[in-house]
Amino acid sequence: MTQTEFLNIVMPFKDKVFRLAKRLLVSTEEAEDATQEVLIKLWNNKSKFEQYKNVEAFSMTMTKNFCLDKLKSKQAQNLKIVHSNYQDHNVSLQKEVELKDSMDWVGRIIADLPEQQKMVIQLRDIEQYELDEICDMLDMNNTAVRVALSRARKTIREKLTNTHSYGIK
Repeated sequence: MTQTEFLNIVMPFKDKVFRLAKRLLVSTEEAEDATQEVLIKLWNNKSKFEQYKNVEAFSMTMTKNFCLDKLKSKQAQNLKIVHSNYQDHNVSLQKEVELKDSMDWVGRIIADLPEQQKMVIQLRDIEQYELDEICDMLDMNNTAVRVALSRARKTIREKLTNTHSYGIK
């Protein structure tokens, strides 16, 4: 497999790998490092691509495992808590501040979810993977994925409702 063929396969989902790593590791720098490590592992195993049903799903599983290992390791204490969110430069400053505030709230709520719920919400609602793909990536059955997704969404909804309706009667 040539470098061009490899890039044609990997480039379409490279950003998804980064976003999952960022969701799990929080730090942009750590997520960039994790993405690079996963891409290097993919490059080193490019000869085995034919064995994988779905290279993208395999890479997301690699990313999840790499990030969880990193969090379990001693390096976890050195992770920076840095989180930057999406900014739309085509809206008014007021709207931009409100959007950033809402994104910050959702990001903090997701960060506080249990690991499994955090991964499921990231893969389904942010990365837009199908439930069957998530089941394969996380090695979970369909019911467990749907329950984790439902609980995560319920927690996010409740915390956002409590936050934004506080003091309003």
